[in-house]
Amino acid sequence: MESRAKTRIVSGKLDTEDFPLDTNLRPKRLSVFVGQEKIKDNLKIAIAAAQKRSEPLDHILLYGPPGLGKTTLAYIIAAEMGVNIKITSGPAIERPGDLAALLTNLQKEDVLFIDEVHRLSHPVEEVLYPAMEDFALDIILGKGPGARSLRLSLPRFTLIGATTRFALLSPPLRDRFGAVYRLDFYGEPAIEAILKRSSNILKVGIDNAGLSQIARRSRGTPRVANRLLKRVRDYAQVMANGVITESVALEALAKLEIDTLGLDEVDHKILCTLIGKFDAGPVGLDTIAAVINEEADTIMDVYEPYLLQLGFLERTPRGRIATRLACEHLGLPYKKGQAQPTLW
Repeated sequence: MESRAKTRIVSGKLDTEDFPLDTNLRPKRLSVFVGQEKIKDNLKIAIAAAQKRSEPLDHILLYGPPGLGKTTLAYIIAAEMGVNIKITSGPAIERPGDLAALLTNLQKEDVLFIDEVHRLSHPVEEVLYPAMEDFALDIILGKGPGARSLRLSLPRFTLIGATTRFALLSPPLRDRFGAVYRLDFYGEPAIEAILKRSSNILKVGIDNAGLSQIARRSRGTPRVANRLLKRVRDYAQVMANGVITESVALEALAKLEIDTLGLDEVDHKILCTLIGKFDAGPVGLDTIAAVINEEADTIMDVYEPYLLQLGFLERTPRGRIATRLACEHLGLPYKKGQAQPTLW
C-alpha cells in the first residue's frame, strides 16, 4: 500500500553525513540539548525506564510556539532509543489510507512523528485511536450490507505529536497521549549557549559581545537565533573581516530592521496599527490581519506569543489591545485609559 503522505525515514543512529547543514545545527542527544530542563529530566527518566523494560516509549505530545525544538526533541528521542523515526505532518495525511500505509510500514519500537498534529482530519483521527491504544488497525472491506471489518495487528510503536495550537486538538486525541510537554521560550543565557554551539559548527568567528547582541534579539527562540546568526555571518564576511564583533552585529541587525528586543517589521506593523489607527484597541485579529496584509493564523502563532510575553499585547474577549509598555517602546504617546476594554 503506497501513501500519498509526505514522509521521511531517519535512522535513530543519525548518520550526520546524510544531513544538510541546517539539520546539523540540531543537537543529536539530550546531553547536548540546551534549555527545557524539566522536559529533559522527564524524558531521561521515561527513556531509561522504557529501555529497562525493553518497551517502546509511551506516546508523547509536544506543544508550544514554533521554533522551540519540538522536531529536534523528536529526533533526539529516536536517537536515545536507538530506533528509526518516520516523519510526516497532519496536512500531508489526507485520507485514512495514507495513515494506514504509514502505520503498517512501522517496525517494532519505531517512532512516528506527526508535526502539526492538530490538523489531522476527523476520519484520519478515527483510524489513529485504536492504533494508539490497542496497536491495531481497523479496516472496512467492501461496501453496503456485505461490508465487514478486519483488524490488523501493528507493532508497538511510539507516536510523537507536535503542535503550535494545543487548544485545537480534539479531546479524544489529546487524552491518548501518555505524556504532554509544553515548551517555553528560552532565557538569554540558554540562547547564548545555543549560538556558541552553532557558531562552532558553522565555523564563524564571534566574540562574547557580538553573541550577546544576537541572543538579546532572538525572541527566546533557537530557530530565530540561528537564522540571525547566519545573516550576521553573511554581513561580517562581506562588510567586515569575517569576525562578528559587537559593532558588526549591531550594524547587521540594524540592516535587518531588528530592534533591541528582537521585534521585526511585522511586529512593529501590528503594534503601530493598534496604537496609531485604533487608539490601542481593542481590535479583532482579522481586522489587524487585513490592515497589515498578513495571515491571521501567522499573527496568532508566530508574532503574538512573544508580544504577549513582553507585555506589549493583551488578548481580551473584544479583541487585541496594545499596552503602555508597547507605546513606551515605540516612543508613541499613551493616552490614559485608551487601552482599557469596555466592560459589558
